[in-house]
Amino acid sequence: MLEETVSIARDLIRFDTTNYGEGVSNGETEAAEYLGALLEELGLKTQYFESEPGRTSVVAKVEGSYAGSDLDKLDHGKRPALIVHGHTDVVPADPANWSVDPFAGEIKDGMLWGRGAVDMKDMDAMMIGALRDILKDGGQPNRDLIIAFFADEENGGVFGSHWLVDNHPELFAGATEAISEVGGYSVTVGGQRAYLLQTGEKALIWIKLIARGRAAHGSRVIHDNAVTKLAEAVAKIGRAEWPVRLTDTTEQLIGELARLLDTDPQQTSPDEIVLASGTASGFIQATLRTTSNPTLLKAGYKHNVIPDTAEALIDVRTLPGEEDAVLAEIAELVGPDIEIVVMHRDIGLENPFSGPLVDAMVASLGAHDPGAPVLPYLLSGGTDNKAFAKLNITGYGFAPLRLPDGIDFPGMFHGVDERVPLDALVFGRQVLGDLLRDY
Repeated sequence: MLEETVSIARDLIRFDTTNYGEGVSNGETEAAEYLGALLEELGLKTQYFESEPGRTSVVAKVEGSYAGSDLDKLDHGKRPALIVHGHTDVVPADPANWSVDPFAGEIKDGMLWGRGAVDMKDMDAMMIGALRDILKDGGQPNRDLIIAFFADEENGGVFGSHWLVDNHPELFAGATEAISEVGGYSVTVGGQRAYLLQTGEKALIWIKLIARGRAAHGSRVIHDNAVTKLAEAVAKIGRAEWPVRLTDTTEQLIGELARLLDTDPQQTSPDEIVLASGTASGFIQATLRTTSNPTLLKAGYKHNVIPDTAEALIDVRTLPGEEDAVLAEIAELVGPDIEIVVMHRDIGLENPFSGPLVDAMVASLGAHDPGAPVLPYLLSGGTDNKAFAKLNITGYGFAPLRLPDGIDFPGMFHGVDERVPLDALVFGRQVLGDLLRDY
């Protein structure tokens, strides 16, 4: 019989909640209703919010006991609430590229396979399991917990977290902090297991390049070719070498990695230190600089017709605060003939690796994996924590997983054959449960 967390994660993978972006999605309603029913089984009152047909998010509140010192309490006698949130949508998966059906929730080799196994139906399941452990036999957490499962995170939260924050901010009243995905997982550095706790994330700018030229027969001599112009611009952006710039978070992380690797950070470059960290480098290297990756091309409609327009999508991730400067540099790079349209933009975050919540997360990991160091890091991608920043709610990434040495965990995100070890799901449920009960 499957452990409950594994069973829930498997069931969630079987809901094909593919999000294609720009408002096109298979929808999250069925997954939201499934999770809502599990919350209701725990005695919680759920609220469903549909921003667009099929784009459903579900929110519930867990009453806290408010135990603890007076120093932790607000004037009205309660500790501030903690938001614990996940998302139910996933990026597309082409079955032809996978060794398993990406939406079958297959279990083999001690792992759960499928789209969403790590991003982030694993934590969705861990959240339910942790709450079940806390609430059984009449138990309560020390503070109110606001539990949310959002739609549309993979499209920047337009129909999910941002929509709820803009339209129903009262749902999150009393909360000062939040936790979500892509942090608290283990990496092996210098032969030692360590955990990366996500204290911030890069800014997000999704842009469209539009090139215009002269429509003509494909046999003509045409120098004003939109496809050619676009190709040159895309190549310049894709090959751009953005300089390394360390933030407070990445400087602290590089120092800790250097210590674990017994390397002098004054004599070794940040890139070299990160690459020596093994599979962890898949996430960390991109946090040292801006990245600008072409992701989609669109032009033309027939082999022998030169089109008058051509378009490309570029995924730009900047360090917090560098958004305008990077956009200006991209405009200079592609030149005046290329129109740049900002399709979606969201802020970067950088929070301190200190304070009661960080201490509690570190202690929860330490209780289940004694002696393993916990390091801060800046996420190269983004999460729904960006939306909560509009309410001055500080967000961290904490979906704890103890992973075997050698697994390319960063490669699982949006990758082929996404999978998570079964015992890591059980570990995550236990660590998350301790945190949510005691904090």
